[in-house]
Amino acid sequence: MNWTPDALDRLERAIDDGSRVRMRRLGAELVVLPDRLRHDYGGEILVGRHVGTGDRVEVPLDEVEWFTVVE
Repeated sequence: MNWTPDALDRLERAIDDGSRVRMRRLGAELVVLPDRLRHDYGGEILVGRHVGTGDRVEVPLDEVEWFTVVE
C-alpha cells in the first residue's frame, strides 16, 4: 500500500479516537483496535489488540495491502 499523508492521518485519528481498523495483511483480513505507531528498523509498526481474541498485534505498515477505519 502507498501510505499517503492522508492515509497516515486517518490511521492516526483512529488511534486517537479508539476506532477499530480493518485491514488486509499478507492476504488475510483482520480487525484491530490500534494503540500506537512505533518506529523500528527503518519502518513504522502499528501496535494494537485483535478485536476477537484480545491478543497483542504488531503490523508493519509495509505489509498492509489496504485498510479502512470501522465507524
